[in-house]
Amino acid sequence: MDLEDTATRLGVPVEDVDRVHELAGDLPSAPLPAKADAPAILDRLGVRPDDVAEIMAGWPDPGSPLWTPELRWLLDRSIALVRADLGGHGWLSPGPELPRERGPAWRHLYVYAYLALVDVVTRYHRDHGITDAVSWATLADLGRNLAVDRRMHREGWPVMQSWLTLHARGGIYELGRLQHQRGDAAIDLHIPESGPLTPEAIEASLDEARAFFPRHFPDEHYTAFACGSWLLDPQLQEYLPEDSNIVRFQRRFELEPYEEPEGLDADVEVLRFVFRSLTTPLDQLPRGTVLQRAVIDHLTAGRRWYWHRGRFPI
Repeated sequence: MDLEDTATRLGVPVEDVDRVHELAGDLPSAPLPAKADAPAILDRLGVRPDDVAEIMAGWPDPGSPLWTPELRWLLDRSIALVRADLGGHGWLSPGPELPRERGPAWRHLYVYAYLALVDVVTRYHRDHGITDAVSWATLADLGRNLAVDRRMHREGWPVMQSWLTLHARGGIYELGRLQHQRGDAAIDLHIPESGPLTPEAIEASLDEARAFFPRHFPDEHYTAFACGSWLLDPQLQEYLPEDSNIVRFQRRFELEPYEEPEGLDADVEVLRFVFRSLTTPLDQLPRGTVLQRAVIDHLTAGRRWYWHRGRFPI
């Protein structure tokens, strides 16, 4: 195939197409579920009706004029790329960021890839003795992220397309309040938008993880829980009360020496997660919570937020 022509037609850098071609090669892909079954699957994945309607409207039916040959190639090879790393637990890009304004097929290509991998990853879960309840609670992060993307006026998905490969490969599990990502010596903690971050909810999730990983991944040995987030920035303690859930969460961790993370802007991440907007001027953002006021006042004063990493023993 002509990679340069394919990249031009997709509207992406040729390096991105070359990467997919090199990583996926001739590796096996996986089929999408039957179109008739898709609405029920999307419902189990927590996808809202407005997003379901859009996904179904762009479905890659044979002969659909929405799906050009290069778009079908990218879908097939993206599925193969992610499937080849089944069981992996690092961040992985499934393919280039597409010009999503071209329509639902372009906007949701990586959703279709995720759907094709649902059977693959649930078999992986079953092989490790993981219950259906944990499988579907974990995979339903798709619906949560699509809702965030819609709320962010399509600004969110470029980050989410790589994030969701963790779920599709068996690299992350939602156990109560927290998501737990497999790693080397530490389990990485992530905080979905799913309710208060109370100490009781955190401890219950940690206890579940302490039993879950030795049971289902007995060959993996973890000594610590870890987290990398702007939520661990000690500057938040200047604004939040001592007994706030965020401050109490911070105090679980021993922070590692600070290093500027490559390619990550903590100010952008704070705006993404606290306000779900990257383009609203600071003076137009809501100030309804102590955290919102803290973020706005801090940035308005010309100060920066920082992304910190910390850990504590299991």
